[in-house]
Amino acid sequence: MRIATIAVAAIGALTLAACGSPAEKAAEKQADAVEAQGEATADSLEKQADAAKDAGNQTAGEALDAKADAVEESADKKADAIEQKAEQ
Repeated sequence: MRIATIAVAAIGALTLAACGSPAEKAAEKQADAVEAQGEATADSLEKQADAAKDAGNQTAGEALDAKADAVEESADKKADAIEQKAEQ
């Protein structure tokens, strides 16, 4: 009986964890939006970098590529923080 009780409790806990609260779902949407915005900004910067390189300005192109990478990394970190905060 004891094992059955523990098994039922474990299944219940897993079920609740899988559902997620409304706050967690809202945070996930917000995190997705942050990531999408970061990706869009990074894509724009990468296009500018390509244009600068095509125009012969390698230094500016590399700087824009680095900025794009930083923007994307920052957005990912911010999104992760949003999700972690909601899980607490």
